[in-house]
Amino acid sequence: MSHQAKKRFGQNFLVDEQIIADIVRIIRPNASDNMVEIGPGLGALTRPLLTHLNTLHVVEIDRDIIARLKTDYPANKIVIHEGDALKFDIAELSSPLRIVGNLPYNISSPLLFHFSDYAEHIADMHFMLQNEVVERMVAAPSTPEYGRLSVMLQYRFYMEKLLDVPPESFRPAPKVDSAIVRMIPIPKKDIQVQDEKLFAEIVMAAFGQRRKTLRNTLRGHLSEADFELLGINSQLRAENLGYLEFTKMSNWLAGQRIR
Repeated sequence: MSHQAKKRFGQNFLVDEQIIADIVRIIRPNASDNMVEIGPGLGALTRPLLTHLNTLHVVEIDRDIIARLKTDYPANKIVIHEGDALKFDIAELSSPLRIVGNLPYNISSPLLFHFSDYAEHIADMHFMLQNEVVERMVAAPSTPEYGRLSVMLQYRFYMEKLLDVPPESFRPAPKVDSAIVRMIPIPKKDIQVQDEKLFAEIVMAAFGQRRKTLRNTLRGHLSEADFELLGINSQLRAENLGYLEFTKMSNWLAGQRIR
């Protein structure tokens, strides 16, 4: 049964057998793992993963693919969650979870932030993403790729780019290069951010006009005296600070608010 890739779902199906084998090797599935695959598509990863796993949970929105999954795999091996991954409540499943998938590139950032909200339920995540996004995720301060996404993920996850995947590994071939990234949640006790909402607010404000200095972008939050007290140069730009400096600013502001 053939399946026409649907642009509205951002579908590009992995077909390179060597790349598929490399990804499964990287994931290292064990029989008892509580694993969830986001967007199984035509089963490029689903099938080899099921040779190692007792059961695999999959999240799929495409009704045609859901019908195919029900036909291709025994009900005792695969649990199908029908619907949008952005609305999927991961906490309903047994922890710790291992999450894998070739994420739709058109909603990759919202999905990453969605999964971040469930970090305490997750052991690790392995995702195929647009290479440009992966480079931003793992970027170091003061590099062109470094930005808000870098900071908002690096304070919650250990991340590593593992494998480059060329366009010809897919059908249809996307117009961009892809990559595999591993994300391991930082234990909650080790996360230093005291008020995550405030932290996100500071990061967003700082990167809102990334060519301007912190003195200008954070004018509504910190005075020059505050910067001096914190030991942060207000003439720097957001891209020059690591997540620990943003943590320092937001924690200090959180302390000021409760006085």
